[in-house]
Amino acid sequence: MPIRHAIWTVGQTPQELRLSRLPSEQLLEDMIAANPSILSDEWMPIGRQERTSYDGRIDLIAIAPDGSLILIEIKRDRTPREVAAQALDYASWIEQLEPEDIGRMYERFSKGRNLKEDFEKRFGHSIPDEELNQSHQIIIVAAELDESTERIVRYLNDRDIPINVLFFQVFEHGPQQLLSRAWVIDPVETQVHAATTATPSKDKEPWNGEYYANFGHSSTRPWEEARQYGFISGGGGKFYSGTMKLLQQGDRVWVKVPGEGFVGVGTVKGPMEHASNFQVETPQGLRPAMDVLTGGTYHREFIDDPERSEYFVPIDWINTVPISQAVNEAGMFGNRNTVCRPKTRQWSYTIDLLKRAFGVS
Repeated sequence: MPIRHAIWTVGQTPQELRLSRLPSEQLLEDMIAANPSILSDEWMPIGRQERTSYDGRIDLIAIAPDGSLILIEIKRDRTPREVAAQALDYASWIEQLEPEDIGRMYERFSKGRNLKEDFEKRFGHSIPDEELNQSHQIIIVAAELDESTERIVRYLNDRDIPINVLFFQVFEHGPQQLLSRAWVIDPVETQVHAATTATPSKDKEPWNGEYYANFGHSSTRPWEEARQYGFISGGGGKFYSGTMKLLQQGDRVWVKVPGEGFVGVGTVKGPMEHASNFQVETPQGLRPAMDVLTGGTYHREFIDDPERSEYFVPIDWINTVPISQAVNEAGMFGNRNTVCRPKTRQWSYTIDLLKRAFGVS
């Protein structure tokens, strides 16, 4: 059913704010361009009103920390069929862009700046050409949402096409207008679909049941503590922590340190936990992880922020190695998402190599 929500003032006699409208959806596009965190504080805008080779114009284009592109279309007054069809048409154009095309797009958008330099400043890591535009998401921004649009979006998502709707409503509060937002589908679910569909169709195959995990070894979370105490973790934003919800007790996960190689394989012992709740086993028994783990920061500065704080998944290690002995061979699978379920021949090839390297049957 279409999303509807309301806002009340807080006090002894709460008052419901009256629903209002923006003067135009063009204003919404201008607001998003001026402050992209209205959509997500984990995306970096790289293009606006970009002309496609099909003689269309994409409202906004952004890039995620893994180098995937986000195509953002404002619904305006188009019908559900029109906006969905046009977004899919634009996505077919986005998919063909090469790294140099994306770099030139960003130069036009930023008036001459360099994409790779600004990407590293924004996200804290570089983006190799081979990781750029390996997947994409389609985001429809709507000030009104009808049942037909919602049905179309859910149908496509159920078939691993990463499309979502960000629904905005406007409320009056005295002389001001307030903007609220709601996603039709959990954005982490759309992120997972994007990672799954990053592989060309000819290289896809059914998922083999083995999970991939990307462990961001750094001053934030050192791999040696993860080995010692049995966990993987991620934080700093939903992009980095949200996909860990995929892991359930009994799942087997293979862990890679970006730029180094695969360093461990283990079985999941339990669901994802917030840093303030997670405990580790010590000689003195179970203790709070934040009291024991001193080798990294683990985003302690965000401990009270549920979106940016660190999250942990307990792991019963089958085998691990130090980073100096990481397994890394040509053709092995890699992905910037913290956890994913790869559906690609490359993943099967990688698993075959890893099972021999780590002595797993």
